[in-house]
Amino acid sequence: MGAEEWTVVILVVGARLLLPFAIPYWPLPASIACLVLDSADQSIFQQWPAINLDGYQSYDKSLDIYYLAIMYMATLRNWVSPWAFRTSFFLWYYRLIGVVAFELSQVRALLFIFPNTFEYFWDFIEAVRLGWDWKRIGKWTAIVSAALIWIFIKLPQEWWIHIAQNDFTDAVKESLFGVAATSSWGEAIGNRPWVLVAMIAAVVVLLAVIYWIVTRKAPKFDHSLRLKADPLPPECQGSALYRTARAAEGIFDRALLEKFALTALISVIFAQYLLSDDVKSVWVLGFVAAFVVVNAFVSQWLARRGRAWHSVLTELGVMFVVNYAIVGVLLLLERVFGLIEQQGPLGTRLFFVFLFTVITVLFDRYRTVFTARGVLAKRREEGGAAPGDEVAEQTQAT
Repeated sequence: MGAEEWTVVILVVGARLLLPFAIPYWPLPASIACLVLDSADQSIFQQWPAINLDGYQSYDKSLDIYYLAIMYMATLRNWVSPWAFRTSFFLWYYRLIGVVAFELSQVRALLFIFPNTFEYFWDFIEAVRLGWDWKRIGKWTAIVSAALIWIFIKLPQEWWIHIAQNDFTDAVKESLFGVAATSSWGEAIGNRPWVLVAMIAAVVVLLAVIYWIVTRKAPKFDHSLRLKADPLPPECQGSALYRTARAAEGIFDRALLEKFALTALISVIFAQYLLSDDVKSVWVLGFVAAFVVVNAFVSQWLARRGRAWHSVLTELGVMFVVNYAIVGVLLLLERVFGLIEQQGPLGTRLFFVFLFTVITVLFDRYRTVFTARGVLAKRREEGGAAPGDEVAEQTQAT
């Protein structure tokens, strides 16, 4: 590939890696933007024939899982409906296990059996949150909505993509615009411009129907439109309770097990795309285990010393430095003592450190918020004041 093709690849892949960071703060707009980019990137790459798309399927699935992981961790930060969270927890790990099974076996039917219901359920819950209170999302709202999305939306979609192996954009170009799948969108629209007009009209009608349902048939909004995530309680923004929630957790506990499972499963997916067969199993799993445990010790040590990160960017930056330093030490030991016989390329190892750092930092940070909310709720149910209440009252007073 030439400089132009590399520029396109870097910009598109960079956008797919960085755009999901907006999801915890602007949930629905950011997730829709990620979905649009996910749908469009192959068409963008196809405009430059020199870009090799042989591994596109694995690349696409890997980056899909990456932004879905951040969506899941955003539920730890933002969702206060227990049933919505429990349902999303199940749907997320069900899909994640299915993608890992597919990557290891390449049996496409597994993606039909383990559909990505999580993403559309997440979008539905966030769409409800735009105007209605979390209290409306109870047990049956969560379960029934997930079942309807699973049966009537995701199963047909997964069959179309993974069993029939049809591509939506290719089908639109060939069936509606009457051009080859490899044609540019400019050529497609130029061949049948009236199709574009009809599609725009259909979207306008659909939006009008949705607006009519929301304003005439659905319950009245409980609050004004909220595109941004709900603000965190003062107790979850660097207060004494926030520090206590992280410091009170043990290192070898359920959170560590989930973090290891989450990181390991995502790593296996990326390893199938980035690593050769002789290093996938030994190198990845060993590195994940060491990395997660070391990060747990570091985060717990900082928490017990009263270190509360006020900015996720600051925490990411510090942990990037720490983790790349750890890799540097390992590389030095490898060169001096020859301790590691199987390793991936340096660039791949550095990317895995980026991936692990993002997952572990966001998981630690947002699970702390989740834990803090639980501690507050439990202590208030017991009728006592929770640590940090004084801080909250002072914050609200100022």
